[in-house]
Amino acid sequence: MRLQRFLARAGVASRRGSEDLMTAGRVRVNGEVVSELGSKVDLAVDAVTVDGVPCTLTDDHVYLMLFKPAGCLTTMSDPQGRRCVAELVPTHTYPGLFPVGRLDADTTGLLLFTTNGEVANRMLHPSNHVEKHYVALVRGTLGAGDVRRLEQGVSMRTDKARPAQVERIGPHDGRALPVVGEGVPYGCSVVGLTIHEGKKHQVKRMLKAVGHEVIRLHRDEFGPLKLGRMLPGQLRRLSFAEQASLEALLEGGGDHGRG
Repeated sequence: MRLQRFLARAGVASRRGSEDLMTAGRVRVNGEVVSELGSKVDLAVDAVTVDGVPCTLTDDHVYLMLFKPAGCLTTMSDPQGRRCVAELVPTHTYPGLFPVGRLDADTTGLLLFTTNGEVANRMLHPSNHVEKHYVALVRGTLGAGDVRRLEQGVSMRTDKARPAQVERIGPHDGRALPVVGEGVPYGCSVVGLTIHEGKKHQVKRMLKAVGHEVIRLHRDEFGPLKLGRMLPGQLRRLSFAEQASLEALLEGGGDHGRG
Protein backbone atom coordinates (compact mmCIF):
# COMPACT_ATOMS: atom_id res chain seq x y z
CA MET A 1 0.00 0.00 0.00
CA ARG A 2 1.24 3.50 -0.77
CA LEU A 3 2.55 5.11 2.39
CA GLN A 4 0.39 8.24 2.14
CA ARG A 5 -2.71 6.08 1.73
CA PHE A 6 -1.71 4.02 4.75
CA LEU A 7 -1.30 7.19 6.83
CA ALA A 8 -4.69 8.47 5.70
CA ARG A 9 -6.40 5.18 6.54
CA ALA A 10 -4.65 5.13 9.91
CA GLY A 11 -6.29 8.46 10.70
CA VAL A 12 -3.05 10.43 10.87
CA ALA A 13 -4.19 13.08 8.38
CA SER A 14 -5.92 13.48 5.04
CA ARG A 15 -4.16 12.12 1.96
CA ARG A 16 -2.74 15.58 1.17
CA GLY A 17 -1.82 16.11 4.81
CA SER A 18 -0.04 12.74 4.87
CA GLU A 19 2.01 13.77 1.86
CA ASP A 20 3.02 16.95 3.68
CA LEU A 21 4.14 14.90 6.69
CA MET A 22 6.27 12.73 4.44
CA THR A 23 7.96 15.59 2.61
CA ALA A 24 8.65 17.24 5.97
CA GLY A 25 10.64 14.17 7.02
CA ARG A 26 8.33 13.32 9.92
CA VAL A 27 7.46 9.79 8.72
CA ARG A 28 9.70 6.77 9.34
CA VAL A 29 9.36 3.19 8.14
CA ASN A 30 11.33 0.68 10.20
CA GLY A 31 13.23 3.58 11.73
CA GLU A 32 14.23 5.19 8.43
CA VAL A 33 12.84 8.52 7.20
CA VAL A 34 10.73 8.06 4.05
CA SER A 35 9.96 11.28 2.21
CA GLU A 36 9.47 10.05 -1.35
CA LEU A 37 5.81 10.19 -2.33
CA GLY A 38 4.56 6.91 -3.73
CA SER A 39 6.73 4.79 -1.45
CA LYS A 40 5.00 1.59 -0.40
CA VAL A 41 4.73 -0.31 2.85
CA ASP A 42 4.03 -3.96 3.60
CA LEU A 43 1.39 -3.96 6.33
CA ALA A 44 2.49 -7.40 7.50
CA VAL A 45 6.10 -6.50 8.30
CA ASP A 46 6.73 -2.72 8.20
CA ALA A 47 6.52 -0.48 11.26
CA VAL A 48 5.44 3.10 10.52
CA THR A 49 5.80 6.07 12.87
CA VAL A 50 5.01 9.78 12.67
CA ASP A 51 7.06 11.94 15.01
CA GLY A 52 7.98 8.72 16.80
CA VAL A 53 4.36 7.65 17.39
CA PRO A 54 3.44 4.21 15.93
CA CYS A 55 0.68 4.18 13.30
CA THR A 56 -1.71 1.27 12.84
CA LEU A 57 -4.83 0.72 10.81
CA THR A 58 -8.10 0.73 12.68
CA ASP A 59 -11.71 0.12 11.74
CA ASP A 60 -12.90 2.21 14.69
CA HIS A 61 -12.85 5.63 13.04
CA VAL A 62 -14.35 8.69 14.66
CA TYR A 63 -16.80 11.07 12.97
CA LEU A 64 -17.90 14.31 14.61
CA MET A 65 -20.09 17.15 13.39
CA LEU A 66 -19.44 20.69 14.61
CA PHE A 67 -21.61 23.77 14.20
CA LYS A 68 -18.69 26.09 13.52
CA PRO A 69 -19.31 29.54 14.97
CA ALA A 70 -18.21 32.77 13.31
CA GLY A 71 -14.77 34.14 14.06
CA CYS A 72 -13.16 30.72 14.29
CA LEU A 73 -10.41 29.53 11.94
CA THR A 74 -10.64 26.08 10.35
CA THR A 75 -7.22 24.95 11.48
CA MET A 76 -5.89 22.80 14.30
CA SER A 77 -3.36 25.43 15.37
CA ASP A 78 -2.57 29.06 14.63
CA PRO A 79 0.87 30.62 15.14
CA GLN A 80 -0.78 34.01 15.77
CA GLY A 81 -2.85 32.62 18.62
CA ARG A 82 -6.20 33.25 16.98
CA ARG A 83 -9.20 31.13 17.93
CA CYS A 84 -9.41 27.92 15.90
CA VAL A 85 -11.69 24.88 15.69
CA ALA A 86 -9.21 22.70 17.60
CA GLU A 87 -10.49 24.41 20.76
CA LEU A 88 -13.96 23.00 20.11
CA VAL A 89 -13.15 19.32 19.52
CA PRO A 90 -11.67 16.60 21.82
CA THR A 91 -8.22 16.33 20.28
CA HIS A 92 -6.79 14.77 23.43
CA THR A 93 -9.32 11.94 23.24
CA TYR A 94 -8.92 11.52 19.47
CA PRO A 95 -5.38 12.68 18.54
CA GLY A 96 -5.82 11.89 14.84
CA LEU A 97 -8.88 14.10 14.46
CA PHE A 98 -8.88 16.67 11.64
CA PRO A 99 -11.45 18.80 9.78
CA VAL A 100 -12.69 17.71 6.35
CA GLY A 101 -12.23 20.80 4.23
CA ARG A 102 -12.50 24.39 5.41
CA LEU A 103 -14.97 27.14 6.15
CA ASP A 104 -13.88 30.79 6.12
CA ALA A 105 -13.42 32.39 9.53
CA ASP A 106 -16.65 34.37 9.18
CA THR A 107 -18.63 31.46 7.70
CA THR A 108 -20.73 29.37 10.08
CA GLY A 109 -22.20 25.90 9.92
CA LEU A 110 -21.49 22.25 9.31
CA LEU A 111 -17.88 21.17 9.68
CA LEU A 112 -17.06 17.47 9.67
CA PHE A 113 -14.18 16.03 11.70
CA THR A 114 -12.86 12.49 11.35
CA THR A 115 -9.86 10.24 11.83
CA ASN A 116 -10.62 8.54 8.49
CA GLY A 117 -8.41 10.06 5.81
CA GLU A 118 -9.92 7.94 3.05
CA VAL A 119 -13.42 9.27 3.69
CA ALA A 120 -12.07 12.81 3.85
CA ASN A 121 -10.36 12.34 0.49
CA ARG A 122 -13.59 11.06 -1.08
CA MET A 123 -15.63 13.91 0.37
CA LEU A 124 -13.26 16.56 -0.97
CA HIS A 125 -12.11 15.17 -4.32
CA PRO A 126 -13.69 17.17 -7.18
CA SER A 127 -14.37 14.04 -9.25
CA ASN A 128 -16.90 12.82 -6.67
CA HIS A 129 -19.12 15.93 -6.96
CA VAL A 130 -20.17 15.84 -3.30
CA GLU A 131 -22.83 18.49 -2.77
CA LYS A 132 -22.51 21.36 -0.30
CA HIS A 133 -25.52 23.55 0.47
CA TYR A 134 -25.04 27.13 1.65
CA VAL A 135 -27.42 29.84 2.78
CA ALA A 136 -26.26 33.39 2.14
CA LEU A 137 -27.49 36.81 3.17
CA VAL A 138 -26.66 39.10 0.24
CA ARG A 139 -27.04 42.73 -0.75
CA GLY A 140 -29.81 43.21 -3.26
CA THR A 141 -32.14 40.60 -4.74
CA LEU A 142 -31.10 38.03 -7.33
CA GLY A 143 -32.90 38.52 -10.60
CA ALA A 144 -33.73 35.85 -13.14
CA GLY A 145 -30.57 36.68 -15.09
CA ASP A 146 -28.40 36.29 -11.99
CA VAL A 147 -29.93 32.91 -11.24
CA ARG A 148 -29.47 31.77 -14.84
CA ARG A 149 -25.77 32.73 -14.83
CA LEU A 150 -25.15 30.84 -11.59
CA GLU A 151 -27.02 27.79 -12.86
CA GLN A 152 -25.01 27.79 -16.08
CA GLY A 153 -21.63 28.21 -14.37
CA VAL A 154 -20.36 31.69 -13.69
CA SER A 155 -16.91 33.11 -14.46
CA MET A 156 -15.04 34.33 -11.38
CA ARG A 157 -12.20 36.36 -12.94
CA THR A 158 -9.37 33.80 -12.66
CA ASP A 159 -11.51 30.67 -13.03
CA LYS A 160 -15.04 29.44 -13.55
CA ALA A 161 -17.47 27.77 -11.17
CA ARG A 162 -19.42 24.75 -12.26
CA PRO A 163 -23.21 25.08 -12.54
CA ALA A 164 -24.92 25.51 -9.17
CA GLN A 165 -28.46 24.98 -7.96
CA VAL A 166 -29.99 28.25 -6.79
CA GLU A 167 -33.06 28.98 -4.69
CA ARG A 168 -34.49 32.15 -3.22
CA ILE A 169 -35.21 31.65 0.48
CA GLY A 170 -37.83 33.66 2.32
CA PRO A 171 -36.73 35.54 5.46
CA HIS A 172 -39.13 33.51 7.60
CA ASP A 173 -37.92 30.15 6.26
CA GLY A 174 -36.23 28.24 9.08
CA ARG A 175 -33.14 27.73 6.91
CA ALA A 176 -32.60 31.49 6.81
CA LEU A 177 -32.32 31.91 10.59
CA PRO A 178 -28.51 31.41 10.87
CA VAL A 179 -27.87 34.34 8.50
CA VAL A 180 -30.74 36.72 9.23
CA GLY A 181 -30.75 36.66 13.04
CA GLU A 182 -33.49 39.05 14.09
CA GLY A 183 -34.35 40.17 10.59
CA VAL A 184 -33.20 40.88 7.05
CA PRO A 185 -31.47 44.27 6.70
CA TYR A 186 -33.04 46.73 4.28
CA GLY A 187 -32.08 46.06 0.67
CA CYS A 188 -30.89 42.50 1.34
CA SER A 189 -32.20 39.03 0.61
CA VAL A 190 -31.48 35.37 1.32
CA VAL A 191 -30.37 32.83 -1.26
CA GLY A 192 -29.51 29.12 -1.14
CA LEU A 193 -26.75 27.63 -3.29
CA THR A 194 -25.77 24.02 -3.85
CA ILE A 195 -22.27 23.59 -5.27
CA HIS A 196 -20.22 20.50 -6.15
CA GLU A 197 -16.67 21.78 -5.73
CA GLY A 198 -14.63 23.60 -3.13
CA LYS A 199 -12.70 26.50 -4.60
CA LYS A 200 -11.40 29.12 -2.17
CA HIS A 201 -14.13 31.62 -1.15
CA GLN A 202 -16.23 30.06 -3.90
CA VAL A 203 -19.76 31.00 -2.86
CA LYS A 204 -18.74 34.57 -2.05
CA ARG A 205 -16.94 34.88 -5.39
CA MET A 206 -19.85 33.38 -7.34
CA LEU A 207 -22.36 35.79 -5.87
CA LYS A 208 -20.00 38.74 -6.27
CA ALA A 209 -19.61 37.80 -9.95
CA VAL A 210 -23.34 38.40 -10.45
CA GLY A 211 -23.28 41.64 -8.46
CA HIS A 212 -24.27 40.58 -4.95
CA GLU A 213 -21.99 40.96 -1.94
CA VAL A 214 -22.29 38.25 0.70
CA ILE A 215 -22.90 39.65 4.18
CA ARG A 216 -23.25 36.36 6.02
CA LEU A 217 -22.68 32.77 4.88
CA HIS A 218 -23.74 29.49 6.46
CA ARG A 219 -23.33 25.84 5.39
CA ASP A 220 -26.14 23.57 6.53
CA GLU A 221 -25.52 20.44 4.42
CA PHE A 222 -22.42 18.56 3.28
CA GLY A 223 -22.99 15.46 1.17
CA PRO A 224 -25.48 13.25 3.04
CA LEU A 225 -25.02 15.19 6.31
CA LYS A 226 -27.43 17.84 7.61
CA LEU A 227 -26.74 20.26 10.45
CA GLY A 228 -30.33 20.22 11.62
CA ARG A 229 -31.11 22.04 14.86
CA MET A 230 -27.60 22.17 16.28
CA LEU A 231 -26.46 25.41 17.93
CA PRO A 232 -23.25 27.40 17.29
CA GLY A 233 -20.29 25.68 18.93
CA GLN A 234 -22.22 22.45 19.49
CA LEU A 235 -20.50 19.15 18.70
CA ARG A 236 -21.92 15.65 18.31
CA ARG A 237 -20.92 12.23 17.03
CA LEU A 238 -22.54 11.07 13.83
CA SER A 239 -25.29 8.49 14.05
CA PHE A 240 -24.62 4.99 12.76
CA ALA A 241 -26.71 5.79 9.67
CA GLU A 242 -24.75 8.98 8.98
CA GLN A 243 -21.45 7.19 9.49
CA ALA A 244 -22.49 4.42 7.12
CA SER A 245 -23.45 6.98 4.47
CA LEU A 246 -19.94 8.46 4.65
CA GLU A 247 -18.12 5.16 4.60
CA ALA A 248 -20.19 4.16 1.56
CA LEU A 249 -18.20 6.83 -0.32
CA LEU A 250 -15.23 4.48 -0.14
CA GLU A 251 -17.06 2.06 -2.39
CA GLY A 252 -16.66 4.35 -5.37
CA GLY A 253 -17.05 7.81 -6.86
CA GLY A 254 -20.01 9.44 -8.52
CA ASP A 255 -22.53 12.05 -7.37
CA HIS A 256 -23.35 12.09 -3.69
CA GLY A 257 -26.28 14.27 -2.89
CA ARG A 258 -27.81 15.58 0.27
CA GLY A 259 -30.06 12.63 0.98
